[in-house]
Amino acid sequence: MKKSGILNAQLIRCIAELGHKDLFMIGDAGMPIPKGVEIVDLVVCGGVPTFKQVMDAVLAETEVEAYTIANEIEEKNPELLAYIQQNLPEAEESRIDHVDLKKMSAQCKFAIRTGEFTPYPNIILRAGVAFPA
Repeated sequence: MKKSGILNAQLIRCIAELGHKDLFMIGDAGMPIPKGVEIVDLVVCGGVPTFKQVMDAVLAETEVEAYTIANEIEEKNPELLAYIQQNLPEAEESRIDHVDLKKMSAQCKFAIRTGEFTPYPNIILRAGVAFPA
């Protein structure tokens, strides 16, 4: 039995299957996930689990080289924006309109649904490599 880190079998499988440059998403409870994108649904109820809890667990298991967030996060959720930037200081940041982020999500290998209920807590992450280039 796995005793630490991510214990959700579906989520750890999805992470283990990531290759360099693959896209995946962490989103809120209401983010629409396009057909064909595997959904790892972790939501239990509003606020459980939080975006931050899920992102902390994912970042402990995953190398991320870049991410894309919605432009709207700066005005509507500056606290979460600061958290993202603090936790991904070496990753390249891109911003696009939320409508375009929804469209971009169709390129993701999988999407993690959290119980987050705050505005614009959606991020598309691009997998990096865990060894020196």
